[in-house]
Amino acid sequence: MPPTNTTEGLDAARVIREELPDTGVQVLSAHVEVEHAMDLLANGRSIGYLLKSRVTDVADFIDTLQRIGNGASVVDPALVQELVSARRRDDPLAALSEREREVLALMAEGRSNAGIAHRLWVTEGTIEKHVRSIMSKLNLAETGEDHRRVLAVIAFLDAH
Repeated sequence: MPPTNTTEGLDAARVIREELPDTGVQVLSAHVEVEHAMDLLANGRSIGYLLKSRVTDVADFIDTLQRIGNGASVVDPALVQELVSARRRDDPLAALSEREREVLALMAEGRSNAGIAHRLWVTEGTIEKHVRSIMSKLNLAETGEDHRRVLAVIAFLDAH
């Protein structure tokens, strides 16, 4: 939106939401602005965020405006994809295999390597290999100052 073609439209929508919270707002954008869109969408109902390139059918657009007027929120699929991708990128456990996640979950329950091995019907040596792999994938290097097992459990808890 002029004059600088940056975030003026989103800023205007935010002001409208603050000053007239019952007013529906439909934002049309040339590209996905995840942070700004999330701020706007977090403020309630009757909000829409669509890419201009998606508005190709007048009847569909009018339907979208009516749904927003009735309290619905309409979010462009491209924004949804960005949000899902960002979540995957930010997941510190994404690099772990399913078995490593299972081992880490049992570590979070306070189980020892022997206890985890018994629970999963594998050898303690196998669990030790999984734990080493977990530490490596979570970038938890050995130091004399930190307890890596606790840091791994904290990462697990933060991700859930």
